[in-house]
Amino acid sequence: MRPLNSVAHFAINVEDTDRAMTFYREVFGWSFNAWGPPGFFMIDTGDGIPGSLQMRQDEPFPTHIGNFECSIAVDDVDRVVALIEENGGEVTLAKVTIPTVCDIARVKDCEGNTFSIVRYLQAE
Repeated sequence: MRPLNSVAHFAINVEDTDRAMTFYREVFGWSFNAWGPPGFFMIDTGDGIPGSLQMRQDEPFPTHIGNFECSIAVDDVDRVVALIEENGGEVTLAKVTIPTVCDIARVKDCEGNTFSIVRYLQAE
């Protein structure tokens, strides 16, 4: 069981599972395993937080439910932005620096899902 108030699971809802898996595999190195119903995959990000990638649907649980801001830690925002664009994603907010905190950019994956990529700054 996950500790209270921590991320317990995340889901990415898509139109094309193959295209989306290629995007996340190429950009972040994630792996995917088919599980449960058709079009449903468990995501292994390598950090132990469980995730799933699934086909968008209307029933029984609508998956066009809006966005919860998700940030993915990276080592170089510019490098990852280039990978995102090379793999069919786009930038919705160019990289900005929050002094003493991070470099951050908002992006869309190849399926139109938005998230942030962030490089946390080391304490000087």
